[in-house]
Amino acid sequence: MIGKRNLYLIGSMGSGKTAVGRQLARLLNVPFYDSDAEVVRRAGVDIPYIFEQEGEAGFREREREAIEAITQLEPIVLATGGGAILMAENRQRLTESGTVVYLDTSLPQQLQRVGTGRGRPLLRDGDLAERLRRLRIDREPFYLGMADYVVSTNHRRVAKVAEHILREVRGHEGPIPQLEEA
Repeated sequence: MIGKRNLYLIGSMGSGKTAVGRQLARLLNVPFYDSDAEVVRRAGVDIPYIFEQEGEAGFREREREAIEAITQLEPIVLATGGGAILMAENRQRLTESGTVVYLDTSLPQQLQRVGTGRGRPLLRDGDLAERLRRLRIDREPFYLGMADYVVSTNHRRVAKVAEHILREVRGHEGPIPQLEEA
């Protein structure tokens, strides 16, 4: 991990990646990026429209391009989309260029946070709880396999999660002590 100056947040939708990422970036006084927001910015249309027109494969390719560009910047904090870890190129890029933190959350907490799931193409069809459960089963091995740290966000305030992450990474060798705080 020596020399890695970026901090990447991975995890399921509703785990708090964007909110925690923004808070970490503020605490570290570095830019914050969200890969989903970057895909939308580059495409000029929202994610449901991309899925409708190009399918999940088209979206994943756009996501790969966004992550490739963002991870060349440093120092930064990046919140990835929940499925960003599905592409081997993304997993390699993230693990090689930064410290990866898996924000873990329970299914009940996810259900509370994602609401109806509208606006999330992968949650459109079928029972919402079952879709989230299935996504977790499919993706969790990737999350755990690439995470330098695993942090639970269950029933925790964003500020407390961010502070916990900073304590964890500062307690070990790695990139975060090199970043300047505000």
